[in-house]
Amino acid sequence: MPATYLDRILDEHRAAAATDERDLGALAASAAEAPPVRGFRRALVERSAAGELAVIAEVKRRSPSKGDLHPDLDPATVASRYEAGGAACLSVLTDATWFGGSAADLAAARAAVQIPVLRKDFTVSERDVYDARLMGADAVLLIAAALSADELHRFHALAIDLGLDALVEVHDEAELAKALAVGATLVGVNQRDLVTFHVDTDRAVRVAAAIPTGLVKVAESGITGPDDAARLRRAGYQAVLVGESLVTSDDAASAVSALRSA
Repeated sequence: MPATYLDRILDEHRAAAATDERDLGALAASAAEAPPVRGFRRALVERSAAGELAVIAEVKRRSPSKGDLHPDLDPATVASRYEAGGAACLSVLTDATWFGGSAADLAAARAAVQIPVLRKDFTVSERDVYDARLMGADAVLLIAAALSADELHRFHALAIDLGLDALVEVHDEAELAKALAVGATLVGVNQRDLVTFHVDTDRAVRVAAAIPTGLVKVAESGITGPDDAARLRRAGYQAVLVGESLVTSDDAASAVSALRSA
């Protein structure tokens, strides 16, 4: 079978990780000196408690399936517009090859706002988790489909030790079981199949029913506007992570605001 998008992306990231010889002790020492985090999960809980749908607004230049979305964006400007619209948090792509992102994008976006920031990337090693903390992220993404049960356990535990929140992304009930087994309290359900990159808008509604009460539920991908957001809120989600429809909007602040009130 031909390699999927996910296969190719993971192959590249794992190859890079295999040649990364940075000392873990030195990374740990640097991480211990990093500035305080802003509390990513807490921000989502507070918005939900206030009666609104929390919006995680994404800074995203391109995607493997859609190509260029906003290749020349200024991350600080986009982040400021999202915050002005009431975004609870940011998500910033740092993968360079497939999404056109960088650590510099994350640093610039975070410096422009007061809200917490997720490093959106393909975490495949402990060094990736340390890097998230060192580049200024407040949360790290862990994709259940990309990690073994042992890797997910180790990376989740390390993130918590470093003060980061860990958004554990799942696509179905089997991956949800992996997330629950490591004690995840922040679970994202991605409606985009990372093998085909097709969106299934029924996926998040179905999987939501299996997520235990008390966890923060985030719906990801395929959210094109307030109608989609309202449907997901009714299904029990406290937050939505939205990229493409916001980054291509003529008025990002208004687009964020519309999602919040869905």
